[in-house]
Amino acid sequence: MTTEHTANSAGEAIEELDVVILGAGVAGLGAALKARETGRSAVIFEARETAGGLLDNFTIDGFRFDHAVHLSFATEDKVRAIFDSTPYLTHPSDSYCFEGDRWLKHPVQNNLAPLDAADKVDLIKSFLARPAAQAGDDYESWLRHQYGDGIAERYPIRYTQKYWATPASALSTNWIGQRMRRAELDEILFGAMTTHTPNTYYTKEMRYPKAGGYKAFIAPLIADADIRTGHAATAIDTAARTVHFANGAQVRYRTLVSTLPLPVLARIAQDAPAAVRQAGEQLKATSIDLVSVGFNKPLVKDLWFYIYDDDILASRAYSPSVKSPENAPDGCSSLQFEIYSRGEQSSYDGAALKQNTVAALEKMGIATAQDIVVLDHRVLRFGNVIFDRGMEQHRQCVLDWARGAGIASCGRFGEWDYLWSNQSLLSGYNAL
Repeated sequence: MTTEHTANSAGEAIEELDVVILGAGVAGLGAALKARETGRSAVIFEARETAGGLLDNFTIDGFRFDHAVHLSFATEDKVRAIFDSTPYLTHPSDSYCFEGDRWLKHPVQNNLAPLDAADKVDLIKSFLARPAAQAGDDYESWLRHQYGDGIAERYPIRYTQKYWATPASALSTNWIGQRMRRAELDEILFGAMTTHTPNTYYTKEMRYPKAGGYKAFIAPLIADADIRTGHAATAIDTAARTVHFANGAQVRYRTLVSTLPLPVLARIAQDAPAAVRQAGEQLKATSIDLVSVGFNKPLVKDLWFYIYDDDILASRAYSPSVKSPENAPDGCSSLQFEIYSRGEQSSYDGAALKQNTVAALEKMGIATAQDIVVLDHRVLRFGNVIFDRGMEQHRQCVLDWARGAGIASCGRFGEWDYLWSNQSLLSGYNAL
């Protein structure tokens, strides 16, 4: 690749580049792919020492763990052409829910059979008495209208606080889409009488690489991209079309693609108006504490499950070793638990989370402390965008400024939306 160099007013050399992409996650890799296909020269700058972003992974004593749960159900031809070049396994989308002392199939409102008869009667009566109209435009009102007070309070309202670290009443409904199963009387009645219920998940098949973790799906994109790791962007000057990095490097761009979280973009853009900076500060996401557990025997059989109990801090868990046996040593198994906080910083102490997780394993009847050979804790600063009521106007303020300043903002955090990995890849691809 041929590059040019100029000097700034201080006499420091600045590299001149065609396309500068901030972030080597799946969206940034998608943008780099589009650049290659259109004959443009692109360089990705990544703050971490490895590429992959949320799709990256880590290995401890032969156990591989992704950065939170990832499974593919992509349908787009462009994405499938990339992902399917990697050998993969398929799994049915069966998942479970833990509450108190029993396991229920997901979605819980359609699988009440394991509950005591009196509980089932109360929940169904509450469903039949649910409000005929939604009381407000918030998520809690939507849940009460869908499921009735009994089911809503016992399950999704309770779970919302764990998963979003935000009350359901403070959330909008714009993110729901296919993610929440709408309530049907026939399904609730049927699932209250038998455990032989159909899978109503929004996709029937989940795909995962045979080897290398979920990151293996994007390994071809990483191999073909020009990526410079260890480059954390600290300042963007859109007038001078330059990006400054924490390691002292500077580059000038013709085109800038950013996958940075919108609040971070607004924070480091030197010429962003005060209103844009303030709008960026209003955008909140969850951070994720990951507690990863390796077992010395094959204890885990379920792909993933949700946890409703308040004394268990994790909201859900998944099994890397079920996703692919290659993720664990022979004869072993693994789980990874996700605990959410509102904002970029964790609300928890890592040692306490480990202790809570071990207690949870025993309460759920999965494992004892003697079965554990790996117990790891780490934090991801950005996990999921929080759809606070009114969030969209703040998001639009930042996006409109970025577009006007010549920045193509893309990906889950660049669009500030609930995008899956396939959607994030296409978001980056379509940014150029």
